[in-house]
Amino acid sequence: MRKNKFKMVVILLIVFSLGVFAYQKTRGAKSDQETIKEVSPFLGKIENIISTTGTVLPKNRLEIKPPVNGRIEEILVKEGDRVRVGQSLAQLSSTERAALLDAARGKGEETLKYWEDVYKAIPLISPIDGDVIVATTQPGQTVTTADAVIVLSDNLIVRAQVDETDIGRVRLEQDSMIMLDAYPDAKIKAKVDHIYYESQTVNNVTIYNVDLLPESMPEFFRSGMNASVNFIVDSKDNILLLPSEAVLKEKDGVFVLVKDANEKGYARRPIKIGISDDKNTEILEGVSVDDTVIEKTKEYKLPKSASSGTNPFMPFRQQRR
Repeated sequence: MRKNKFKMVVILLIVFSLGVFAYQKTRGAKSDQETIKEVSPFLGKIENIISTTGTVLPKNRLEIKPPVNGRIEEILVKEGDRVRVGQSLAQLSSTERAALLDAARGKGEETLKYWEDVYKAIPLISPIDGDVIVATTQPGQTVTTADAVIVLSDNLIVRAQVDETDIGRVRLEQDSMIMLDAYPDAKIKAKVDHIYYESQTVNNVTIYNVDLLPESMPEFFRSGMNASVNFIVDSKDNILLLPSEAVLKEKDGVFVLVKDANEKGYARRPIKIGISDDKNTEILEGVSVDDTVIEKTKEYKLPKSASSGTNPFMPFRQQRR
């Protein structure tokens, strides 16, 4: 009989301790506070964008290779130069001409000049209008028909990677903004030039490549630079806006809490909204710039150690006086 009473006392003590512990945890979890702020609708600009990353690449990369094996006699251009169709880029001696000139050089300047006039060097001609992006070959270097002496590019573009969930909102000639990682303060306007039809899988994510053509080519544009790209889906200026946190959405519609004229409280008023971004939402109907809207925000705070409670099953030491 005594054993049963002892068991009952132990069970009651355990239940009581668990209840105290749960109460202390509940008090700590309710430390979040709700703050109320009054805001007014305002006129401004809003943009709905798709953000992604990209890389600066040549639109058409053309390698100029020699027609025969030989030796480079002269490079006539340097990296960054703008060239035209038919312009001579370099002078090449075939293997036979290079051997002949070396032999004639040992017999004097007159003999060398004679054979240079009789046996002309082979010019490497530019087939397009473009920019020289690679010109590292040096005069005197031996090359083969597989070596690229000079590399040309007609235009530099930015190739962006767009997730398949966003590709439906990207269209040709769409306005975009490019920010290079090397020059973050420079914002370059661009337009969508091409949307690729074939997808790629990167890190288990399906993406589509999109080419953007800058409206004006900055001097600091370099092939291989990393960039951030914003596709402008929608853009509106001088429209009525409200902070998105002040716009409340429920099953019966969208509404805001408007302060009463008598300052006795606030009333619920239905509204119609348009596009939105990370901060603001467009207001089509329901409020004006003369209204005062209530914005409720929650401040999340971690419970203090004093109110977090103590585990009743952990041993403790009595504080000494």
